[in-house]
Amino acid sequence: MLRHVVVFTWSDDADEERRAATLAELSRLPETVGGMTSFAIGPDAGLRAGNADAALVADFPDADAWRRYAEDPVHLQVIADHVTPILAARSAVQYEV
Repeated sequence: MLRHVVVFTWSDDADEERRAATLAELSRLPETVGGMTSFAIGPDAGLRAGNADAALVADFPDADAWRRYAEDPVHLQVIADHVTPILAARSAVQYEV
């Protein structure tokens, strides 16, 4: 199994409404793109200053399933329309579980 973890930091001009709408769009990826065996996304809990703003964790049966997800046109459109416009920084990792 492959785990995909993404950490997002939003730009300073991204208000709470825009941040929430972006997470809502990302949360629909299991329905609109699929391929994952588990999926979780949420905003930072605010327990420590300096943390990123949100994280996404998705498990895939294998690397090929992740590649299909990563290259899916619906996924790429969500990124272009909702993530990129408010993104200050992004970090990701994929690892075998």
